[in-house]
Amino acid sequence: MPPPKTLAVGCDHGGFDLKAPLVAYAQSLGWTVRDVGTTSTDSVDYPDFAFAVARLVQTGAVARGLMIDGVGVGSAMVCNKVPGVRAALCPDVFSAFNARAHNDANVITLGSRTMGVESCKRILAEFLATDFEGGRHAARVQKLMDVEARFLPGDDCGCHE
Repeated sequence: MPPPKTLAVGCDHGGFDLKAPLVAYAQSLGWTVRDVGTTSTDSVDYPDFAFAVARLVQTGAVARGLMIDGVGVGSAMVCNKVPGVRAALCPDVFSAFNARAHNDANVITLGSRTMGVESCKRILAEFLATDFEGGRHAARVQKLMDVEARFLPGDDCGCHE
């Protein structure tokens, strides 16, 4: 089990200006933050930082992850390539609730060019406060993980031929 209320945070140059206020906000909510960069607005490649966030979630070093880039789409794609990570781009509070409650998302991605800081704070707060409901949703999340497992090395589905 990952340490409770631990959050990996990363961004690319496009998300850099949102990172500090969101880190401070998460900390004000009682979360311990592991910042994986970037550290300036100098151009960088979002996959490097999205992978760093996803890897900390996958290994159980943190409970959840936050990745901020220009729109949030590319980072979600990268994070979802990492087994065990369920990343969701959440442009609004209801999406953040649904991502957690129904899909057990463990990484949220946000877009600095499409969302303001106050909206991002409300969305992040919902994501961090919402627990997975389980129940009927647990079987669906298990099916999601079963699909993922079909493509992991060592499977015998014939996917790697």
